[in-house]
Amino acid sequence: MKLLAIGAVALASLVATAASAQTAGPANVGPAIPGVCVYFNQQLLAQSTVGQSVQARMQQLATEVEGELTPYATTIQTEAQALQSGAAAIPADQLQTRRQQLQQRIQEAQQLEETRRNELQYTLSEQRRLISAGVEPILVAVYQEKGCGILIDRESVFIMNPAMDVTGDVIARLNTALPSLSFNRLPVPVQQAQ
Repeated sequence: MKLLAIGAVALASLVATAASAQTAGPANVGPAIPGVCVYFNQQLLAQSTVGQSVQARMQQLATEVEGELTPYATTIQTEAQALQSGAAAIPADQLQTRRQQLQQRIQEAQQLEETRRNELQYTLSEQRRLISAGVEPILVAVYQEKGCGILIDRESVFIMNPAMDVTGDVIARLNTALPSLSFNRLPVPVQQAQ
């Protein structure tokens, strides 16, 4: 089902590997520049306990959704095969009615799949928002303590002196402040008319 692929993409985006940011750089990375700090949010999402708990829970939710959608797919496939194999023996009016009912079931299944996909995406975005809210004061504190004059996103930096990376400090503090999140699949709020 399309939902499984979408769920896999959502999870992959949550836990982008820190290894992709680690390149075989030069032996001498140059001096640490005073006041320049670097932070890698994807590493925080992949390595913090809260990021890992969100990843595990999102996988559970995706599995639950798959279990909910699989019976629809099985029923639709069974009915489509029955109509195809028995088309010659079924009276035309009954065949037309059954085809219409099948088309309606397909549309209902597609709508349910889209609804569940949107719920999973919204749930993931809400958990990321909560993590961001927990990280923000930690980043401000680390920024001040390290005497940063600028905090650069690691995704914008190709090679750097690891001494300028504050991500490990932020992860350690976040693990204490927000070790995990407990949540269920969230319904997408109805958008208000503009």
